[in-house]
This record gives sequence, C-alpha cells and structure tokens, in this order.
Amino acid sequence: MTTLDSPRAPQSASAATRSGLATQFAEALAPVVGGELPVHLTLWDGSSAGPADAPRVVVRSPRALRRLLRHPGELGAAQAYVTGELDVEGDLDDALTHVWSVAQERGLGGIRPTPAVVAGVVRLARSAGVLGRPLPPPASQAVVRGRLHSLRRDRAAISHHYDLSNDFYQLILDPHLAYSCGYWRSDDPDYTVEDAQRDKFELVGRKLGLREGSRLLDVGCGWGSMSLYAAEHFGAQVTGVTIAAEQKRFIDARIRERGLQDRVEIRLQDYRDVPDTGFDAVVSLEMGEHVGQRNYPTYAKVLHDAVRPGGRVLVQQMSRRGRHPGGGPFIEQFIAPDMHMRPVGDTVALIEESGLEVRDVHALREHYVRTVDAWHDTFEANWDRAVDLVGEEIARVWRLYLVGGSMAFRDGRMGVDQILAVRPGPSGRSDVEPVRPGGWS
Repeated sequence: MTTLDSPRAPQSASAATRSGLATQFAEALAPVVGGELPVHLTLWDGSSAGPADAPRVVVRSPRALRRLLRHPGELGAAQAYVTGELDVEGDLDDALTHVWSVAQERGLGGIRPTPAVVAGVVRLARSAGVLGRPLPPPASQAVVRGRLHSLRRDRAAISHHYDLSNDFYQLILDPHLAYSCGYWRSDDPDYTVEDAQRDKFELVGRKLGLREGSRLLDVGCGWGSMSLYAAEHFGAQVTGVTIAAEQKRFIDARIRERGLQDRVEIRLQDYRDVPDTGFDAVVSLEMGEHVGQRNYPTYAKVLHDAVRPGGRVLVQQMSRRGRHPGGGPFIEQFIAPDMHMRPVGDTVALIEESGLEVRDVHALREHYVRTVDAWHDTFEANWDRAVDLVGEEIARVWRLYLVGGSMAFRDGRMGVDQILAVRPGPSGRSDVEPVRPGGWS
C-alpha cells in the first residue's frame, strides 16, 4: 500500500510545542479514550501529543475537530478524512488496525463521557477556535430521500455507488468487471483476482447445474460478468436485471462486442418488476444486501417464483452481526445507503420461508479478504488516474472503503456466503443431488 500524500509529522518537538494545543486535547480526551491517545497526534498549530511510535494522525484544520464534535466517532472521522482535513501517515491499514485493537482492549464501546468531561472538551474547543456553525457534509456523502426502499429511493441509492463511472470501476476491478467476492483456488503468485473471479463463475455455474440452453435469471447483474460467462461457457440463455443505467450501457456494449445478442438480454428493471417465470436457474450475487430487511421476503419470493419446480437458486450474500446492519456509519453514509445485512442463519430462514429449500451454505469470508486486497492494490497503483476520474475526495472515500472492508472480513466482523437452494417439485422432488464433501471444490 502506498503512503498518503502528506508531509511527515514532526519527529521531535520543542517543549513549548509539546505543551501546546495537542497536549491539552490529549489530556481532555483521556477519559474518553481510556487513557493515553492511541495515535501520535499533530494539530494545525504544529503541536503534537501521543506515543512517538504510534500511528501518526495529522489534523490539518480545526474543521476536522468540529466535525468530530458534531459526529463523534466513525462518521465525523470519515468526514474529516475524505475532505483531507485529517490525514493518516504511512499505512492506513496498520493505523486503523492499531486503533481498533486499542479500542477493543480498553472496551471503549461501553465508555460514555460524563457531563463534566464533555464540558471540558467543549471549553477547550471554544478556546481553540474549533466551535462554529455545523459544517455541510462532504460532497461525496450520499443524499437519498423518500420512503425507505421505494423504487425511486432504491434507484437513487444504487446510482450513488454504481453509476460513479464505468471507467473508474474498470480501473479497480478485474477484466470481467466482477464486483463481488472471488473464489481463490491457488496461492500461486501468478494466480490473480481475474482467475479467482473466473473460478467463482465456474463454481456458481456447476452449483446451478447450467448447461446448453438453460434459462438463467441474473438478479442484480452488475456489469454482466456472471451473465456473460454463463452464456459463453455454459451455453445458457440469460436474462439479467439491474437498476443502474451505467451498468446496462456497459453490458449492452459487451454483448454486441461478443456477438451474444441471441443469448443475453439485460433489462433496466427492478427485481420486483420481473414478470418472467419458468427459469431453470436464478442467481443473485451480492444484491440481496440492498433490498432491505422489510423487503427481503419479497425478494426471496421473487427468486422462488421465477424458477421452475426442481430448479435451483444461488444467492451470494454478505452477513453481519451487531447493531450496524448497514455496515456502520461510514458505509451507510458514503458507500451503500440503506444496505441491510444479517447473520447468515437469518438469511437462510428467510429464503426457506419463501418456499425454497436450502441445500448448501458455503462460507467464503477469507476469499473476500484476498479479493478486496487485490482491488486495493490495483487502486493504489492507479491512484493518480483514479483522482483524475473522480476527484481526490471520492478517491479518499474509496481508499478508506477498501481498507476498512478488508479489515472487516479479515477480523470476522463480516462474512459472505453462497447459499444454494432449490424450488421443490411435486412430492418434494429436486434436481439437486446430495452434495458430497468437497463436491463443489
């Protein structure tokens, strides 16, 4: 990972600097952070505080602290970081991992500052010129309005992330343009994320029993990677649906380039509006997270109704426990508004309530660490080009997103699973043979 483009914080400081504003804030925040600062902090006035060997955080403007006072914790820090008001020197992953570890060790999630502590911090902030009118959110922060998971609001939420720029996604993702977890079958250095995505498509195709002429519905088809692969390598007749206009334009161009007009149809259509039935198989790769908790039974019922009796459905979906089913304030505000994740067992139950029978659950959490790390490596190698395409603020959003995503899967705060189900036929008949150990590998 490359370092951020920021000047080095001072390696040493005079006695006057050490007793300056940074030290005052460190002392005022000690009850909030459970003791010594977990980082080496340098403020806009040149003062510094905190362990010399800790990750270095540079606060370039009082605006950063104003954001943190307004939105303590993850959201305020993210706002300050993406705007460049706050910087992290060196390896961002190392810094965030260290801070997360200290927070866990000190049990900071349960600490609530007393009114006296809050008053002291506010007095210091006022004397330092930090207080003022609330700052507007960064331009990169999502703004979605309307009834939760209405058709219009869902289109706006998806557009915020997926309609960013096809060129930008091509800069980060593999040539398939697959924006979901790959399936890593080798540790060979020559084995790439492109290989892992190809092997994921092969795995999904075999689980679904695709063959020449199979009718496949791809719900939330992204940039068409699974749809195109199923048509080209399994001979399937594919219908894909997306509500991202940029994605449809991209896939339609690839369909023409590859001469697949007779095998692949992509519709700009919400999953709730799919009228077709009788598909041999249905696939939905990391789209179920976006439908919302209340709408998930509707989503599962659409999958059930679209597939013929005896046909198979495969859902690849992220999972999460805890009080932030949307992924936390940063993800919810900057990346995927209205997303909802749950423990995999709860998703299995919802799928079965639709009438589908779950036959296999395949955990891929560690595979996502490697997938996101590969995207991040490519992103950092193309940093200047990314900034040219989307601007520095959005590029910083993505740097934080990729580093944080890798950490979440690595540390087990999030998972991802392939859930294979079948629509039972008369008398419970199924076209799925019992899975033998290693049968999908």
